[in-house]
Amino acid sequence: MPSTALYTHERTFWHHTGMQALFLPVGGWVQPPAAGVGADTPESKRRILSLIQASGLADHLAQPKAEPATEADLLRVHTSRYIEEFRAASDAGWGDIGDVAPFGPGAFEIAKLSAGLAIAAVGDVVSGKYSRAFALCRPAGHHCLPDRSMGFCLLCNIPIAIEAAKANHGLGRVAVVDWDVHHGNGTQAVFYDRADVLTISIHQENCFPPGYSGAEDRGAGAGLGANCNIPLPPGCGHAAYLAALEKIVIPALNAFAPDLIIVASGLDANGLDPLARMMAHSDTYREMTRHIGAAADRLCGGRMVVVHEGGYAEAYVPFCGLAMLETLSGVATPVEDPVLGMLTAQQPSGETLAFQLAAVDRLAKSLAPTT
Repeated sequence: MPSTALYTHERTFWHHTGMQALFLPVGGWVQPPAAGVGADTPESKRRILSLIQASGLADHLAQPKAEPATEADLLRVHTSRYIEEFRAASDAGWGDIGDVAPFGPGAFEIAKLSAGLAIAAVGDVVSGKYSRAFALCRPAGHHCLPDRSMGFCLLCNIPIAIEAAKANHGLGRVAVVDWDVHHGNGTQAVFYDRADVLTISIHQENCFPPGYSGAEDRGAGAGLGANCNIPLPPGCGHAAYLAALEKIVIPALNAFAPDLIIVASGLDANGLDPLARMMAHSDTYREMTRHIGAAADRLCGGRMVVVHEGGYAEAYVPFCGLAMLETLSGVATPVEDPVLGMLTAQQPSGETLAFQLAAVDRLAKSLAPTT
């Protein structure tokens, strides 16, 4: 039996956000996009699955089914008022009951499927059925607050999965490493005063939520010190991301000693993404996955779950996702990244790279324990 599992559901690719042009509402001086859709289309996620299948990697992965999240699962994280508001708006048709989080008919049921994929992935790894898992969730979850949707995120998938595993499997300490290019504010909000969940977010400074850096936000109460934000300046690429992992993320994981590591894996820090200004590439995600996997082997018996978040470059996101799954499973495919050479040549160098690495060093110093 394969040791790595892939969780997906066709219906999650049917979620749509309606007519929009990136973050701008269509109308006035904003012309409708040519394809009639906006940034958060299903295509980048569906193409991950397509490339996994076409490359032959799917033959080496377990592909178990997952049930939708239940009402009880949702209420461990979200307020009952939000759940009822979301359900009613979904049943009524189009809606946006948050901040840049539009959805179409049936979104509530599809969002429960997405959260269910994360629940199954975490539960099966915690119970020992698989050592590693990848949940291809859509809609994403890391921006959603307990009482409000945000940034294309309608349910907070990872916290829902963590709380379900704590209730059903006795899961203890969990570390969430979020390398989506946008800040994982929803996950942070859920666990901000908790000592049993370490939340780490590597993100483009001030990108989304707009104007948010977060370096000074370290948690509160019992959770003080268990929240770590790593805002990187725009333009950071492979070297800066690996430096952030090596100098900040891995030491934080070592100190926390989790029983499980979950990666909130947005693939939108890639150099072709339309909603950010970073320069990562498929080998960046390959190497970051390798580093986190090594930490999981050392700290928690190899238990590692990847939950997909954002990523909007339809043609390129699949190569980043495949690189991660190759690393998770230990299976190489014949697929070659067609733009890796170009993105490698475009990486920051000289004074720009020195500036970025100095920023990482300053963050590492400011985030280091004082005792």
